[in-house]
Amino acid sequence: METDNVDKEPVKILCVDDEKNILRSLERLFMDDDYEIITASNGEEALVLLTEQPGVQLVIADYRMPGMDGVDFLKQVNEQWPKTIRIVLSGFADMAAIVGAINEGQIYKFIPKPWNDEELKGTIAKALEVYFLRQKNEKLTDELMEAYLKMEAVNSNLEEEVRSRTETLIFQNNAMHFAHKVMDALPAAVVGFDISGLIVLANKQANLLLANGFRTLVGLDGEISLPAEIWAMVAQTNESQQIQASCSIKDSFYQVLGHKITVDLEQEGIILMFIPSGNKLPMES
Repeated sequence: METDNVDKEPVKILCVDDEKNILRSLERLFMDDDYEIITASNGEEALVLLTEQPGVQLVIADYRMPGMDGVDFLKQVNEQWPKTIRIVLSGFADMAAIVGAINEGQIYKFIPKPWNDEELKGTIAKALEVYFLRQKNEKLTDELMEAYLKMEAVNSNLEEEVRSRTETLIFQNNAMHFAHKVMDALPAAVVGFDISGLIVLANKQANLLLANGFRTLVGLDGEISLPAEIWAMVAQTNESQQIQASCSIKDSFYQVLGHKITVDLEQEGIILMFIPSGNKLPMES
């Protein structure tokens, strides 16, 4: 299947396994898809290929390989190419070890051997969708900053810092880097959705408040991640509406502000801010 992405960036998938029949199976599986499949027989060879062939979006690695195992390999991939989606293949006997080590390589998913072809293809398609949503998120950063600057200031010190920096920086060249710093510095949770309701942006406070065990909200469905009453307002937002509400999460009250993101008069998504009110819910007697 052809991955839909804004720049029509060619899809490169690196498959790493010391068993040649596994690599051949993966190549055959994706034969009809518009993917470039690159193969390596061990982690050391794969690291060289990643250096020589930039632009690999997804890496699939076997857990048991001679020398460097799959988790150690993917940990290095995470350190050097953090945007790459990482998937590990494993036999059922390896499951306990995989679960224990999964955070070391920031692994997107592990897939058991033997795999189901359709399930594996579906997982790869979804992983690539997440990758390109993150790419699109970077392109929406300018719009996010514009929307943020129009909102009521969360606190005067942060507002002054934003004003000072925007006067001295060349905004077009530094907006993305600055925006991410600002968002993670906010004492408020910031969540961005595309028009389908998929979360494409979440700052540190949003992940702490709403991720509920997931490493990040990005790639999750907003309907299952947000409080039901807030999601209902998001789902009903029309061209003339903005969101202003309050809700309770984890025994605390939050003010919720929402703003549409539009590009060329077309809606691209919605940004929500969860601002703590400083009040705790009363304890039940």
